[in-house]
Amino acid sequence: MSLGPGSAEHLTPRAAEALHEAEVVVGYKTYVGLVAGLVQGKDIRASGMRKEIDRCREALDLALQGRRVALVSGGDAGIYGMAGLVFDLCRAHGVTVRDGREDAKDSSDVLPVEVIPGVAAFNAAASLLGAPLMHDFAAVSLSDHLTPWKIIERRLEAAAEADFVIAIYNPRSATRPDGLDRARSILLRHRPGDTPVGVVHKAMRDGQRCLLTTLEGLDPEDVDMQTVLLVGNSHTYVWNGWMVTPRGYLDKYGT
Repeated sequence: MSLGPGSAEHLTPRAAEALHEAEVVVGYKTYVGLVAGLVQGKDIRASGMRKEIDRCREALDLALQGRRVALVSGGDAGIYGMAGLVFDLCRAHGVTVRDGREDAKDSSDVLPVEVIPGVAAFNAAASLLGAPLMHDFAAVSLSDHLTPWKIIERRLEAAAEADFVIAIYNPRSATRPDGLDRARSILLRHRPGDTPVGVVHKAMRDGQRCLLTTLEGLDPEDVDMQTVLLVGNSHTYVWNGWMVTPRGYLDKYGT
């Protein structure tokens, strides 16, 4: 299941219901803490960073034992979240999975799994900035922990050349202090320095901070792993403090 961008108040009704129904709640300790008020008295299995495989394995083991498990993921579970890893592990270990939203007469040897959608970080960030994702966009993570930097560079280059608005995840960390500058150099080969950039830190959580700047004026010190960047395309503009990417209605139909 997925959390929304912030805390329990941003959960979808189905996500809140799934937490209520669960016997065991598994997840990254920060995310589990955001819904602490909804999971009191339950069997909580929380762990830290870089324990994603362990968490998913534990959730699967518990589910295969017949327990009802909620695996908590930030944002949307299917966007840089835990849903894909669950399916990867089931496939690797020969666990047959069915859609948990459907009734099944005989499912004793099949694991029911329900992926509950949430609000992705780029959705939350976009809503705070205005309407920067009104037209085609791409999302790219700058983390090379799982994806080689050469592939990240190629994707950035392609998205920039195609004039997508680009949502950048994991833009800068202590172990990757130069990744953002390298990414910006790629983008500046295809976009002018005054291209609008939205910088959103901790969208819809305590400590939220929003900033509008430009590709050239972007200060890496304003950016960390809890920041999402939205880089505009050739039509994106800033007006009255809002970042907007027009879809083309007025060009076609007029005012």
